[in-house]
Amino acid sequence: MNRRSKSSFNYASLAIFGGVFVLGVGIGIAFSSSSNLSPQNFASREFLDRSAPNPEVCVQYGASAISIQSRIYVTLNPFNVYVGQPKMEPGCVLRRNNWAILERRNLITSEQVRDCKNRLNTFGYTGELEDNPTVECIYQNSGEGNDFLDRPGLGAPAPESDRF
Repeated sequence: MNRRSKSSFNYASLAIFGGVFVLGVGIGIAFSSSSNLSPQNFASREFLDRSAPNPEVCVQYGASAISIQSRIYVTLNPFNVYVGQPKMEPGCVLRRNNWAILERRNLITSEQVRDCKNRLNTFGYTGELEDNPTVECIYQNSGEGNDFLDRPGLGAPAPESDRF
């Protein structure tokens, strides 16, 4: 008799754990299907790729990006730092070997290419290539300066394999 009550307890525990599991899966599906993928709330690479200027060119020859512009004001007496409201827009970062795309469209000069190459940088742009985009020589920050990656106990830093 003691053996029988022990096995029924195991089946009851198993049934409760199974019910909790099914309930958790159902709640997870409900949250994921009700997620908002509007421009104000997105966290997927696919959405960013579709939003980039000239998405097919950007994905093939570089990487889609979020361009953030902000102004910083510094007063010296008294010393204070003020940050303006950032402006965010879709952008594209081209790999160094694909700069000819910008040169063929006369969006950058050979002097700009030389200067950018001498500083070991690359080009990024916002706006459609056909509609006079804003093109800039941009600097790639290395992962070594990212204090979030170097925190012990939170995992190893991810290697930078897509150097531009």
